[in-house]
Amino acid sequence: GADDATMAPQIAEGRAALPRPLAATASWARQGSRFVLSVPMAGLEKVRKAWFFPESDATITMVTPQQVTIAGDALRIETDAASPEGEVKGVLRVEMAGEAPMGFAITARQGSVPGPGAALGAGGGGNDAAGGGDGGSGDRLGLPLILLGAVLGGLILNVMPCVFPILSLKALALAKGNVDAAEARKEALAYTAGVVLVVTALGGIVLALRAAGSQVGWAFQLQDPRVIAFLLLLVTGIALNLAGLFEITLTTGNLGQDKARSGGASGAFFTGALAAFVATPCTGPFMAGALGAALVLPTVQALSVFAGLGLGLALPFLLIGFVPALRRRLPKPGAWMVRLRAILSVPMFLTALALAWVLGQQVGVNGMALGLAGTLVFGLFLWWLGSRQHGGKSLAIPGTLSLATIVAAVLLVPTTAPEGAANATTAAASELNAVKFTPAALANLRAQNKPVFLYMTADWCLTCKVNEKGAMADPAVAQSFKAKGITVMEGDWTRNDPAISAWLADHKRAGVPVYVYYDPTGGETELPQILTVDALTGLKV
Repeated sequence: GADDATMAPQIAEGRAALPRPLAATASWARQGSRFVLSVPMAGLEKVRKAWFFPESDATITMVTPQQVTIAGDALRIETDAASPEGEVKGVLRVEMAGEAPMGFAITARQGSVPGPGAALGAGGGGNDAAGGGDGGSGDRLGLPLILLGAVLGGLILNVMPCVFPILSLKALALAKGNVDAAEARKEALAYTAGVVLVVTALGGIVLALRAAGSQVGWAFQLQDPRVIAFLLLLVTGIALNLAGLFEITLTTGNLGQDKARSGGASGAFFTGALAAFVATPCTGPFMAGALGAALVLPTVQALSVFAGLGLGLALPFLLIGFVPALRRRLPKPGAWMVRLRAILSVPMFLTALALAWVLGQQVGVNGMALGLAGTLVFGLFLWWLGSRQHGGKSLAIPGTLSLATIVAAVLLVPTTAPEGAANATTAAASELNAVKFTPAALANLRAQNKPVFLYMTADWCLTCKVNEKGAMADPAVAQSFKAKGITVMEGDWTRNDPAISAWLADHKRAGVPVYVYYDPTGGETELPQILTVDALTGLKV
């Protein structure tokens, strides 16, 4: 008969979870009152925990802790013996760094076994309970290393096209304003406070929503078209400001840029907050592991990781404010600053264009048209404002008018895509013949021992798009995958998808991109966030 729509996915997941036969031959020996098991296997350097479950209750005493070490090319497990004899069968549960727990069905013959070996990797050690407990990424990496990854990840965000112009303008403001050392430090601290506060607040919202039962991750707010529309208007306003169309003053609504140029702690604070908010679509090296670990750490430690990300984002300007030698290296003020400011508007305009495209992916062409219409109205308002400024006329219009313009434009945007709308197929997905991710489809492929390359992506993720237009779209990758029979599976998180959110949570990842290769033997390997052609073509089957 036909597959039952409800039970078939559960059966497929059950099959995928069955222990896989281990090709290598294991051995065991009794040494006094102790039972010692030796299991040769690959990837021992990644093993963090292991536990042996014998088929027979007469093999070992189940309640005794198992001491696990690495002896040569084998995993050595020692515990109290019961009455083992002949062939010993059972299941070996292994946890490896960065991978889901795996089960191997083994048959061990009585014979020689090696002596105690080296301890397992960080976070491993001996086991004291069946399965050893997960412990989370925080136990495996250690909080200092996680914080370092967060700081480095935030530091890299400064080169993103939506953040770099803001940082550059704020740094040049110090040179233009010729501020003293005390004022420079004050502005640097205020800028850092703005960045850290926004990033930590966003992280706190993520943690609170997850605690309430929602499966959300970093940059979850970008799955709402209204947030994309707001960012579109905000980035367009910044771009027009950099291009010289108008100047932001207290009467036009302070986004932090007027005081950023003239100095002042409040302007620096708002500029930092602005930089942090527009940086949320970006993720890159070092951020994935750090933010993923934050989701399984205690609340205080988790918030410290998000604060570390903010500190990394603010670090360049913080150093400029506190290191006089760096300020002295800033170029002298001059007419070139006007030209540079106009040049810095280009990446902001490109960011606005990308946001308009994302809006179209989320709510269709009609929704994108409404968003662009709102942007046009907002742009005309700013043009009118600028013409009055350039004419030397006083401005009696309160800042609430500009805010009202933004709110009205955002409310025009629909929150859902029209019926039948679908995201455009990426070049990478088309070239690699990618299929849509579902837990049942993945479980079915793994149950058949087929190699699978799974990538989680989103249209608002800059790193995702770079990888898909770069390494993943290379013809050599498509040829290699086809020759090896690797099935490519795509999970699109542009809009909220509970199945993808649950998968990310299971893999302790805070957001996208995530790239995982499932080999035919049941292994699971996570690839770096910055892909290369060599890394993809080098996947083994």
